[in-house]
This record gives sequence, C-alpha cells and structure tokens, in this order.
Amino acid sequence: MNQTTKKAILAVSFGTSYETARKATIEKIEKEIAEAFPDYRVYRAWTSKMILAILKKRDNLYIPNVVEAMEQMKADGITDVVVQPTHILDGIENNIMKEEALSFQDSFHSIAFGTPLISSQEDAHAVIGAVAEEFKEHLDDTALVLMGHGTTHQVNSIYARIDTMFKEQGHSNIFLGTVEAEPTIHDLVREVCSYSPKKVVLAPFMIVAGDHAHNDMAGDEPDSWAYQFRQQNYEVQPVLKGLGEYPGIRSLFIDHVKQAISSQA
Repeated sequence: MNQTTKKAILAVSFGTSYETARKATIEKIEKEIAEAFPDYRVYRAWTSKMILAILKKRDNLYIPNVVEAMEQMKADGITDVVVQPTHILDGIENNIMKEEALSFQDSFHSIAFGTPLISSQEDAHAVIGAVAEEFKEHLDDTALVLMGHGTTHQVNSIYARIDTMFKEQGHSNIFLGTVEAEPTIHDLVREVCSYSPKKVVLAPFMIVAGDHAHNDMAGDEPDSWAYQFRQQNYEVQPVLKGLGEYPGIRSLFIDHVKQAISSQA
C-alpha cells in the first residue's frame, strides 16, 4: 500500500460566542498546537450546538461540529487523525465527542485521542501550578475564588479534590467551586467567610471567559457570585480571563497532543 500519509490534529472545543475570548483562548491554543506540530494540518471543531447556531446567525461565521470536521478531513485525504479536546474533564461532552469521531474509524488509518486538561494527578498539579503562577501577586489577605462549570457526570468530584489540593500545596487562599454542580457558591461563601480575607478575586476555571464568567460570576444579578460576596461586605474583583490564556495551560494541551501522537506510533 503506497498511500501517502497525511496527518492532522483536530482541536475540539466547547466554543464561545465572545469573539475576544475566542481569540485569546481557543485560537491561541490552536496556533500553539500548529507551531508545535508543523507536520500536521490543524482543524477545528466545536461541540456546542447553541453557540454554533448563534455565530452562524449573528456573525455569519461557520464553525464545523465534530462530524463535519471529520467529513472535511476525510474529503481532504487525511489518513491519520489526532483529536485533542480543550475540555477540562473527561465528562459527558468529551464522551459524546469521542463517539462521534470514532464513527469515522473506517475512514482513516488511525484516530488517536489526546486527553482533556485534567486527566491525571500530574495534570492536576500542573493546572494548580499554572493558576498559582497567574495569581502569584495576590497576598494571603485576598481570596481567589475559581468558578468551574460542573457536571452531573461522576467526574465532577475532581473539582472538590483540586480545591483540597490547592490547600495541600500551600494555597490556603484559593477556593474552587462550580456553577452547575458541587461545590456550590453557598459552600464557597461559607468557606471564604471563615477564611475572612480583606478582598475576593473571582476568576473562571474554564478555558474561555464566556457567558458563565460574564453573567453567573461577574454579573450584577442577585444570584451571581460577585453579588453573593458583596452581600458579605467583601470588595470583589472579577477577572475575566479564561484558563486558555495561561501559558502553563496551553503547554499542558501540547503535552497531551504529544502523548496521543506517541500512542499512535
């Protein structure tokens, strides 16, 4: 068989309707992947049907979903595919993505998957290090409260574990909760109040600072995290910066691509 090998990396993200956030996170991750693996063509797919529909209608911007991206790679004569998600955890979204990609198994010589951001103890340590580095100028009298997304999947327990790991690694002023699962904002308010900082900094523990960060975290509504902490008389500073903007996070995704490529060899 003399078929020429044509290799590609498919970067799969949830997506965002915020253009500046997209450029600062998803596009930066994709660009660094392309630079790290010049022998590979880099494709993009997003998994949020709602966001894809918004972009098409509002901006006339078309971004493929996983099935469409796989079809495109097949049409382009790609033979070997590495799929790298920018998802945080191996939850529902990631499992659906893998099923969709694997439905094309017969169309390619090989399909390998890079792991989501936090898939091992080493990953968790690297992420904690990247966050701590990003906020290193904050003193102990400032509480850093991170908003994760949360999931009904059993993998959600990782959030509580990482919250504990922050404390174990000497970051007693860093707290991690979720907007849609546990730990909840009520758990966080209780913990932060018992820590009694002078100030609370809020930041998303998500790849992109999108809707959740702008509204659920930094918004003015009574159920927003910023409002909840202001109710406790804290000075609150929201930081609208997704994890994808942290150099340490982007380099971890590149490590995951490398691992996937070596598993294909």
